[in-house]
Amino acid sequence: MATETIECLVSGGKATAAPPLGPALGPLGVNIGQVIAEINKQTASFSGMQVPIKVNVDKDTKEFEVTVGTPPASQLILKEAGLEKGSGNPLADKVADLRVEQIIKIAKMKESSLLGKTLKERIKEIIGTCNSMGIMVHGTDAKAAIVNVNEGKFDQEIKEEKTELSAEELKELEVEKKKLAADIEKRRAEYTKTAKEIIGGMEGQSRGSIKTKLVEAKVPSQIIDELLPVEGADGAAPAGGDKPAEGEAAKEAPAAEEKKEEEKK
Repeated sequence: MATETIECLVSGGKATAAPPLGPALGPLGVNIGQVIAEINKQTASFSGMQVPIKVNVDKDTKEFEVTVGTPPASQLILKEAGLEKGSGNPLADKVADLRVEQIIKIAKMKESSLLGKTLKERIKEIIGTCNSMGIMVHGTDAKAAIVNVNEGKFDQEIKEEKTELSAEELKELEVEKKKLAADIEKRRAEYTKTAKEIIGGMEGQSRGSIKTKLVEAKVPSQIIDELLPVEGADGAAPAGGDKPAEGEAAKEAPAAEEKKEEEKK
């Protein structure tokens, strides 16, 4: 039996015949509509996430089998946190808080692709991913959460493999997420105000000097890039200050015209 395997990432529950899936399946002679329907059926629970899938096709009978993997850990973390993306500045800005039950749930889903031999080790791997996304665990930053795991703080939950939260606990996490978002906006407004004051007070100075001052004031790089004008390649002030004076421009105009006349001759 000759088989061929197609592997790709699809949007959970929303796969289509568009590239790369459709063109890959077309030459194999299978009913693409049926394949797409089966993929969407099996990936419906991963709505909003990118999901790895495999389609094994018997080239003789045209029968197919769909195998669905699990999305990347980061995608599962975002789903549990109710976020579209992680923090742009994970060290300073925390965007959500997860409970250990949610971490256990993700660790169990990703069991086959994690390095840890025990559930406890795999849980620490997932918490490590949370750290790079600015997501806390039980109200602490991810590094502190790993220490708590090592010290046995969550041993009972891990032993029981608890993966569900009550409606009240989910509500508390949602309130915490909104508070974190408000804190981020408040800090951003403060940094933006500071940056504008520094830039205004150093008008005419080089971008490098202004940026150094902004960095010293601990203004985030994202805000610096948004507010600080970009210089010309020669390091001079932004365009606008290099125009010749009106009198000079008037003197240069006739000379330019005379040059053109000479070239015509």
